[in-house]
Amino acid sequence: MNWHWDCEEFSPTGPLQQSAAYAAAVRACGGRVARAELRADGQVLARVQVMRRAGLAVALRGPVWAQRVEPALHRRALRRLARLAAALIVLPEQDVHGLGIIPLMTPRHVALWDLRPTPQDLRAGMAGKWRNALGAAELRGVQAAAAPHSALPALIAAEGAQRQARGYRALPGAFTQALPPEAVRLWQWRQGGRARAMMCFVRHGDWATYHLGHADSAARAAGAHRVLLWQAALALRAEGVTVLDLGDINTEDAPGLARFKLGTGAALHRLGPTCLVLPG
Repeated sequence: MNWHWDCEEFSPTGPLQQSAAYAAAVRACGGRVARAELRADGQVLARVQVMRRAGLAVALRGPVWAQRVEPALHRRALRRLARLAAALIVLPEQDVHGLGIIPLMTPRHVALWDLRPTPQDLRAGMAGKWRNALGAAELRGVQAAAAPHSALPALIAAEGAQRQARGYRALPGAFTQALPPEAVRLWQWRQGGRARAMMCFVRHGDWATYHLGHADSAARAAGAHRVLLWQAALALRAEGVTVLDLGDINTEDAPGLARFKLGTGAALHRLGPTCLVLPG
């Protein structure tokens, strides 16, 4: 079992942070990304991409395993990966612990929405209040439509102002602008000749990730954000997406946002703790 660096092909299904789209944006912003495959007996067991800087390697939500493995194998693989950097920080998809794994931060949770059921079953799987609010917005005539990639700078600017006003953190606008256009999906609600609400998603393999959004007071009052998310989910499902990652769930600092994400019927997924991995 050995890691092999600098793989040319890299398209594992799974989180955005382990996708080619994410790597392209990091590199466009001046970062360094390296890729490795874990091989044994001629088979690829896992793939990982790490951001590297001055001997530090960071793997966010990786490695991506071909199948679920025992924690002991996961730990051994990470410790072997750590031999290739002065320090390795990982935020894994599943819990990993034991000798050589030093937890730095408690586990986070994300909301993963399985889009494989039929649209009727997806709607039935929503929380009652969420489904009713969606239906009420639709009855008011709120409709979502795909937006062109040229609308992205306006969304970045509006979301940046929203972020500053509310005091939350997110990836910089330059990163969003650097995402490959073919991976970006934009949806909007227009009223009075202007976009009142917009959402940006990133397609990567058979997963997609909610990336950022903005809604003004009129959009919030109309319930446009539910219609946008629902219509975007249906469109992504139609093009083959099976999982929509709605991002972090923080019930302490953002309980309303957590209820909104989970109200779709998305499942709460517990990540492993952020760890420092010692070589082994």
